[in-house]
Parts: sequence; C-alpha cells; structure tokens
Amino acid sequence: QVQLVESGGGLVQAGGSLRLSCAASGFDFSSSFMGWFRQAPGKDREFVAAINWSGGSTYYSDSVKGRLTISRDNAKNTVYLQMNSLKSEDTAVYFCAAGVGRRNIATMTTQYQYDYWGQGTRVTVSS
Repeated sequence: QVQLVESGGGLVQAGGSLRLSCAASGFDFSSSFMGWFRQAPGKDREFVAAINWSGGSTYYSDSVKGRLTISRDNAKNTVYLQMNSLKSEDTAVYFCAAGVGRRNIATMTTQYQYDYWGQGTRVTVSS
C-alpha cells in the first residue's frame, strides 16, 4: 500500500537547522511531484515547497524562500526539506505529499493536486 513516512522533526532553537525526510513506497515515486505543507496550531494547512519528478524544478512559498530547500533522491524514494535559519513562526506539523502524474509545478501549491499524504512530523522552534 502507499506510504509516506516523515521523520527528522524535533525541538530546535531559533536560528538553527533541521532536515526533514519523507520515505515513499507503494506508488511510482520517480514520476511524481512531491510537496511539503505545514500546519501551525490553530491555523490552516499551508504550502511550503514542491519539487518536480526529476528534481530540476522547485517552487517555494514566499515565507520560506531562501531558508528552506526541497530536494529528492529517486534512488532512495525519499524527499527532503532542509530547514535553515529557523524562526518561531516555522513551528508546525510538517507533511509531505505526492502528486502522481502532475506536469506543472506552479499548480502544486494547492492541496487538491496531491494524491497521497504522510502523517506529519512536528517541528518546534524556540525563541
């Protein structure tokens, strides 16, 4: 069955770094666009970053551009989110998601473009 398993979350001080991983199985990972979303306490889930099937194209929300970097390793069926210069407002549960057969990365900011979702990993940034 399809699985997306996030890991790497935790508690970090403001200005610090974390790397999130999402291990995928049960679907054609190398043909799928992948994305990261987050949901802060009391807020809606929001788009963070997306990457196309080859890793050659990425897209970020304005709030994370220049600090967070999405990447993927198709040989390992894994997508990553490198998080640097973390701020308290980055505190949230982070979810990875897969969009199978997508073609336009600019459309990957919306949740309905994704077919599969992980359970999330919590990131807490202390100020």
